[in-house]
Amino acid sequence: MIPESPLTDVISWFFLIFGVSLPFIFILKLIGLTGFQEITRYEKHDTFYYRLNPITKIVFTLVVTIVAAATIWWIGGIITLVLLMSYLTLLNGRRKFMLGLYLVLATLIGFAQGYAPYVPSDVVATSFGTYQPINWWTWPSYFAYLGFTPVLTQQQVIYSLQISMRGTSVVLAALLLVLTSTPSEILRSLNKIGLPIAIVFALIVAMRSIPKIFDAIDLSVKSQFMRGLGSNANAIIQPFYYVVAGFASILPVLIHMLRGAKNTAISADTRAFRAFNTRTYLNPAVFTRSDAYMGAIVVAMIGLSTIAIILGFGRSLNYVAFY
Repeated sequence: MIPESPLTDVISWFFLIFGVSLPFIFILKLIGLTGFQEITRYEKHDTFYYRLNPITKIVFTLVVTIVAAATIWWIGGIITLVLLMSYLTLLNGRRKFMLGLYLVLATLIGFAQGYAPYVPSDVVATSFGTYQPINWWTWPSYFAYLGFTPVLTQQQVIYSLQISMRGTSVVLAALLLVLTSTPSEILRSLNKIGLPIAIVFALIVAMRSIPKIFDAIDLSVKSQFMRGLGSNANAIIQPFYYVVAGFASILPVLIHMLRGAKNTAISADTRAFRAFNTRTYLNPAVFTRSDAYMGAIVVAMIGLSTIAIILGFGRSLNYVAFY
C-alpha cells in the first residue's frame, strides 16, 4: 500500500484527468476530424459490402451485438479482428483499416480508464476464478466518493479490456452500414419492411448530419488555433488544447446544426414530404446473391455462438484471462 501524501494526490489526479483526456487526444491526433468524416460518409464502390441490401447489414449488426454480448470476451475479440480486416475491401481500404484500428484502440483505452477503477473485487474474483490481485496503484481515500475502489489492480484493467471487446465489434459492424450504403438505399429498404416513414426520415437525417457535425467541429477547432489558441504552449501539453478546442466548439456547432435543421424542414415541406402514405422509387430495394451469402454467415454466427454458450463460453461464466 502506498501511503497518502500530497504527491500521491497529484499523481492520482493526473491519472484521472489524463485518463479521461487520453481517448479524446488519441482520437483527435490519430484519427482527426477529417478521419471521422471518412468513416461516417458513403463513397461509391463495388465490393461485397457495397452490394448488400441495407436490411441485411442491419440484421448483421444486430446479430453481432447479440453474439458479442452473450458470449465470452475473446469471441467478441475475434469478431473485431475479422471485421477490421474486412475494412481492407472497402474503397481506400488501407486508410479505412487504419482509421478503424485507431477507433478500436481509442475504445479500448476509454473502457480501460473509465471502467477499471469502478470494478468491485468480487466481480473480478468471479471472472478470474482464483483471485490474487496485483496492485498497480492505491487511490486516495476520498476517491471513494467518486466510486473508485481503494486499489487499482492489474486484473481490473484486464477485465475492463475484456469487456471492451463487446463494444469494438459492434462499432465496426455499425460503421459498415454507414460506409457502404447511401441514405436513399436505407430509406427504400426500411420503408419496404414497413417501418414508419417518420422514424425512417429521422434516421436518414441523422446519417446525413453526422459528417456535417464533424466538418463543423473541424472548422471550429482550426479557427481557434488560427486565432492563437495554444500557440505558446509546450509541445507536451499541446494535445490538451485539442480537447479544449473541441469542447469550445460545442456551442457554435450546435447553433450551426439548428440552422441546418430549419433548412431541412423547409426542404421536406417543399418536396411534399408525407403528402401520401406510400411512395414509389425509381430504384427498388432488392436482395441479391451477396445477401444470401451474408445470411449464411449470420446463421453460422448464431449457431456457433449457441454452441459456445452451451459449452460454457457464455457471458455469465468465468472468463479465461491471460495474465
